[in-house]
Amino acid sequence: MSEATSAAALSDPRFALQETMVFLGAIASGMEEAIGESANSISYLAGKNLGKNLSGSIPKTDDLEQALQATRDVLVKNGFLWLFETFKMHDQPTLVQETAEGQEISLVFRDCMIRQSLFRFGHCQKGSLCTMMNGFFAGALQTIMGADSALEIIHAGENACMKKLTIRRAGGAA
Repeated sequence: MSEATSAAALSDPRFALQETMVFLGAIASGMEEAIGESANSISYLAGKNLGKNLSGSIPKTDDLEQALQATRDVLVKNGFLWLFETFKMHDQPTLVQETAEGQEISLVFRDCMIRQSLFRFGHCQKGSLCTMMNGFFAGALQTIMGADSALEIIHAGENACMKKLTIRRAGGAA
C-alpha cells in the first residue's frame, strides 16, 4: 500500500475502526489465553460499564422497542458499527414475547464490527469480545429501562449472528 493510499484509508472512519478492532482482537485472544474464563467476566463488566456511561443521558422508558432504538442511537452516536435489527419468527404472534422470566426478543446482527474483526484476526466467535458487547447491552438497557437483561448468542455465523435478549421482570428469576 502506498503512503497516499495508506493515508486515505486511515482517514476512512470505518477502516480505522476495523484496524483498531483487529488490534483489540489480538489483545482479547492473548487475554483469553493468559487468564482463561476470567477474560469473559472482565470483558462483560467493561462492556456493562461502557453501556451505562454512554447511555446516561438517554431518556428512560419501559418500552422494549423504544429502549432498543435508544441503544441503536447510542451506538451510532459513538461510532460503533454494531448494527442490529429485531427479528420475529414466522410462528411468533408478536415481536416481543412474554415469558415467566420477563420479555424476550430476537435480534439479528448483520454488520457487526466484532464478528468482522474476529474473522480478520482468525479468532473464534463467542469469546470475550462478544461478551463485552453483551455487557454493553446489559449496561445500556439497565440505564434506559431500569431492568436487568441478558443477551444470549443463539447462532454465531459468517454473515450474521442471532441473539435472544431477555429483559428480566423486577423481582423475577435472575
